[in-house]
Amino acid sequence: MLKLRVTDLKQYIYCPRVIYFTYVCPVEKKLTRKMVYGSEAHLELDRLEKRRTFKRYDFKEGERKFHTSLYSPRLGLEGRLDMHIVAGREIFPVEFKHSAHSPSLNHKYQLVAYAMLLEDAYNKPVRYGFICNTSGMMVPLEITPNSRVFVKEMLEKIRLLVSKEWMPKKTSHKMKCVDCEFRNFCGDVR
Repeated sequence: MLKLRVTDLKQYIYCPRVIYFTYVCPVEKKLTRKMVYGSEAHLELDRLEKRRTFKRYDFKEGERKFHTSLYSPRLGLEGRLDMHIVAGREIFPVEFKHSAHSPSLNHKYQLVAYAMLLEDAYNKPVRYGFICNTSGMMVPLEITPNSRVFVKEMLEKIRLLVSKEWMPKKTSHKMKCVDCEFRNFCGDVR
């Protein structure tokens, strides 16, 4: 089984061609301004989070764990989670995003994948997680059985794309291409 990264899942949902240019036809990625700014914003969110109370999560207390590397042989999936909280007997994944908007679909399923990795690591269910963005918005997200099934289906689709070496169709959302590090390689995107 091809070992995948949680970011592969996020990228596949955003645009499957990112997976194609990562695994099937690897090319040198161009670091975009958006990627650099996102990394800097991540560091700032980390710094601020260490000073905050648990009130915004509706907990009285807990323990924050930053940048945990996770791997599940069962899922063939690995990733480095921004943060997770252990509060009582429960575990909550937390992802920081450089955005002023509500989380997008690919970010939501990225969080679900991290919840699944935490479940394997701690051997207990994860019911909720949180996505925090740079504008201070904190969005709780329920980790449902259907969302877990969707993640597994997407992982299989990624593995099939790689094994068959298929070039996916271009995205129907042209704005996604504007800041894409692979834009110059698609050929059919203007």
